[in-house]
Amino acid sequence: MKKYIIILFITAFAVLGCNDFLDKRDPTATTFQQFFNDEEDLRRVCYSSYVDVFASSNRYMTFWNVEGKSDNAYSRVEGDHHQRIANGTINSSTAAFQYYYELHMKHLGRLNVFIANAHLPYVEDEAIRARYKGVLESLRVWHYFILTSRWGDVPFHLEPANLEEALQPVRPKEEILTELFAIVERVKNELPQEQYQTNKYMFNGLSLRALAMRYALFNGKYDLAVKYAKEVMDSKKYDLHPNYGDLFQYAACSNNKEFIMHQDKDANSYRYSFRDLAPQFRTGGGQSYCVPLKALIDSYWTKQGNPIDNCPLHTKEEYELNPKLNRDPRYEQSIMGHGDMFYGEPLDIYDEGAPTFHTKTRASRSGYWFRKLVADQDAFTSGGSTTMEFAFLRYAEVLLAYAEAKIMLNDIDDLAKECINKVRSRAGLDMTEADVTLPKYSSYTQQQWIDLIRNERRIEFAGEGLRYDDIIRWKIAEDVLNKPAEGHTRMVDGVKQTLKVEDRRFVAPYNYLWPFHESSLTVEPGLVQNEGY
Repeated sequence: MKKYIIILFITAFAVLGCNDFLDKRDPTATTFQQFFNDEEDLRRVCYSSYVDVFASSNRYMTFWNVEGKSDNAYSRVEGDHHQRIANGTINSSTAAFQYYYELHMKHLGRLNVFIANAHLPYVEDEAIRARYKGVLESLRVWHYFILTSRWGDVPFHLEPANLEEALQPVRPKEEILTELFAIVERVKNELPQEQYQTNKYMFNGLSLRALAMRYALFNGKYDLAVKYAKEVMDSKKYDLHPNYGDLFQYAACSNNKEFIMHQDKDANSYRYSFRDLAPQFRTGGGQSYCVPLKALIDSYWTKQGNPIDNCPLHTKEEYELNPKLNRDPRYEQSIMGHGDMFYGEPLDIYDEGAPTFHTKTRASRSGYWFRKLVADQDAFTSGGSTTMEFAFLRYAEVLLAYAEAKIMLNDIDDLAKECINKVRSRAGLDMTEADVTLPKYSSYTQQQWIDLIRNERRIEFAGEGLRYDDIIRWKIAEDVLNKPAEGHTRMVDGVKQTLKVEDRRFVAPYNYLWPFHESSLTVEPGLVQNEGY
């Protein structure tokens, strides 16, 4: 038991010494009054509780690599965890589950300490202390939202850990969510509504509402998701950027009204996304760690808003062989593949002498790459001050969350249709056919609307780290992951051939939750292993 308490307190404070950004001004300081002298010190606390989890350059954590857990993409490095989770080679000894669980718990431990001491007048201005307390509470809520999404019932503490609390059993997920949303309701009005538009790890009242909207939707609390989405929309503070593709390039990544939360510049010194996503080719930088799969490619509907297997203009096979044919413009703004130009040269995945030959170590085994977040100017950059801004949550998600929640409530109002139309119109679809207020949509069943909104989310946010949570919450992971992961399709001597990447496995219902690692069960007696592990 002593070991347990020691671990709790070490993890609560260990992060204080792991980053130069958090170095004490006075290494002998032992009290909050000595450690914190001004507002900048409080900002450091907020930043440190954000950066490891939400803005890390570590491939375990970057949201684009998270796609490798889903049917959208393949992650080529088993040690990065995403591949193992996607292909089902996991158990209670898999290191990933210890890593993620302890990371969140470490930060929750230190957040509880700081929040509990927020009343101390180490910064004289009470309004500043209150504002930062709200930011810290918002970060704590975010951590718990993720923990409950992954493990379900977990320990839940809002005070600094002690021996008595350490022995308590886990709390049911629903109880925790009730408390989390109650905190959101209180804190959303205490936070500033206009500040923190540049330091995105610093919550304001609207970004907290948007985050709560996401997890209300994820947990089937559709009325609450509608409420938060509507509050964000009614604020008129955010809007869709006119050009979809520019959001993921330097052209508009830091100059738009769409980003509600994004990775802060301090956390990303240079093009980590290029490292992880770009082709190796002749650039020396791209590693193809996470690449799109055929399942994602085929999910891009036509310019008219129809699935490729239900389009009067072309056959499904024609679309499979030519992904650019009459396709939703978001495809070319998000994906590149065989024959496309990259850094002035064509990609060739079938030339054995080319760096992009699909079986080479750093090539794409699927024959596709994400174009999102990959900028040509980063090709030979080894460091420096340039930064690509990465959105964690953008206004398009608010629009589609509102629409999805209304669809799930079977209450598809005019605003829900308008939200879908705004996203489709910005994408460049042919709105003479894709406008969901047209008569042909009036006969849609609820299931047809569900299929439409789910696919709209998939292609709008492809490569942005949302797909895994979506297939988990929709309970479709057992359908989409229990099949081979495939890549590029072509005709060879009149026969259609498709690259096979790997076999995948998802065991329902058990894999919908993650296991607690054996080491966690040893040091936390209140944990109960999730069924099936």
